[in-house]
Amino acid sequence: MTDEATTKQPQTEAAPEVKAEVKPDAKPEAEVKTPKTEPDASKSSDARKPNSPRFTPANRNKRPGAGGRGGRPGGRGRNDRRGPKADVPAESDYEEKNIEISRVTRVTKGGKRMRFRVLAVIGNHKGRVGFGMAKGLDVQSAMGKATTRARKALINVPITYETIPHPIRVKYGAAEIIMKPAPKGTGVKAGGPVRTTLELAGIPNITAKILGTTNKVSNVKAVFKALAALEAPKKKAKEGEKPEVSETETTKA
Repeated sequence: MTDEATTKQPQTEAAPEVKAEVKPDAKPEAEVKTPKTEPDASKSSDARKPNSPRFTPANRNKRPGAGGRGGRPGGRGRNDRRGPKADVPAESDYEEKNIEISRVTRVTKGGKRMRFRVLAVIGNHKGRVGFGMAKGLDVQSAMGKATTRARKALINVPITYETIPHPIRVKYGAAEIIMKPAPKGTGVKAGGPVRTTLELAGIPNITAKILGTTNKVSNVKAVFKALAALEAPKKKAKEGEKPEVSETETTKA
């Protein structure tokens, strides 16, 4: 035998191919549809009544339940935050006088800041008088602010027989003032800001004296403290009528 004789080698059997079983595409499960429930129009807060007016910015506060923020019922609306407005009289009925116009400065980190301060008194010469003090960048703005404050702080002054009902002495800080009633024809005997205030109040006959400081602001505040403390005389009972007795007198008895 020659070298070309071939030796038979054992043949290895190939592993059988494993075919993966391909399952047919499974159909997706049917989605469960839940019936949509429509909101009840009667319970919805946004439902509009058939007779309700269309919403506009003008009638915003007129809708039911729109009293407070977010339409909550019972709340305070924007118009009620500052409370009721003060009774501001008409300008034609009152006379205005500036008692003092001064320039004030405040020292700050960046330098000095200058402002104007005005003390104003207004009155109708019929027992109504008020004062106000304010600051501003210029005199005109300060005067406007002071007048507005004076109109919101008016007081009633009792006048009997063309004078005050009784003498009074008041001390406010370093200011001290005494006022006494005067007979008819005396006029206003007072000086400084006290005279101006009494004339605007409409008191024709009175005597007043400044006993303390000469500061105009303190004297004006002292005058208004005295005018606010005046009490009108009680009416005398006619013959055959019993005098009125207050509740405090009955409790003391």
